[in-house]
Amino acid sequence: MKIQYSPEAVDRLKDIKRIWGINTYKNIRESISGLSTVPQKGALVENYIEIPNPYRFLHVSQHYVFYRIDENTSVVKITDIFSEREDFLHTMFGVSLQSMRII
Repeated sequence: MKIQYSPEAVDRLKDIKRIWGINTYKNIRESISGLSTVPQKGALVENYIEIPNPYRFLHVSQHYVFYRIDENTSVVKITDIFSEREDFLHTMFGVSLQSMRII
């Protein structure tokens, strides 16, 4: 499968390289490139927030890489990348981390 990056994901990768360093950047890029051969390796977001959606995520070097798979075009679309410190669920889905119950 081909990997495509959204403009937001490209900007995040630039920030990661600048702020977190080249090693973190490389770890994230290597994990993303692995999706071209095994696109289903990331966890389904739907299993965690119980809101139907097409997204999966990888947890790499204290970051979450969100993506979706388009089987029709054989593309893995990297939509955004968030640090563990960010409330990514609220940004992407309007779900607050504070309101979710931890099992």
